[in-house]
Amino acid sequence: MKKSTTLLACAAVLALAACGRSPEGQNVENAYENQADAIENQADALENQADNAVGATEDRLENRADAAEDRADAVRDEGDTKADAADANHQ
Repeated sequence: MKKSTTLLACAAVLALAACGRSPEGQNVENAYENQADAIENQADALENQADNAVGATEDRLENRADAAEDRADAVRDEGDTKADAADANHQ
């Protein structure tokens, strides 16, 4: 449930942020968003594996899932920065 709420919140923020984007900026942001989504899918798969594991293996998988989610956040942040730069160059 937490992930779906987070994804809905991210989608709402992206929709609002996209309102002022140039076409180039939106393309950049979409590309990075797609990369981040793929990384989050990997994190979800790791979490599912962790649910079926025990002990140290479970901990390792959960740590890898957390790291993947952090990478996804970093990719989104980088995409926002690059989209902002594309918007600035467009004006």
